[in-house]
Amino acid sequence: MSAQKQRGGAFSVKGLKMTFPEWTKPGIYGALGGAIAVSILGFSWGGWTTSGSAQTMAQDLAAEEVTLAMVPVCLNMSAADPERTEKLATLQDLSSFGRRNAMMETGWATRPGTDTPDRGLAAACLAGLELDGS
Repeated sequence: MSAQKQRGGAFSVKGLKMTFPEWTKPGIYGALGGAIAVSILGFSWGGWTTSGSAQTMAQDLAAEEVTLAMVPVCLNMSAADPERTEKLATLQDLSSFGRRNAMMETGWATRPGTDTPDRGLAAACLAGLELDGS
């Protein structure tokens, strides 16, 4: 054992110096810079997303699809409403800005099973009613 200690063997690290080739430092910096560049390009132009933004996009798409699926229900509710003519005349007289709020007040934009009207459904139902100038 004493021979290994004197020669700097496995039991002694004195006198040993780890050396790297000259290209190591520029190589590491280049790899790090390349990784950063690929990440920036991927997230900005490559279409990469984080899991949080993907979740948000999925929730927005699901809400939009539910709204579009409810438009026929809204149109059926408007067709079955005995005061349809008066309500349509009121909607027709308003500017496009005020029509959504008026649509929400008609009750047609309220999803079955809920008590409050839905703004997105009101806008989609207005488009489905095809009022002049909307």
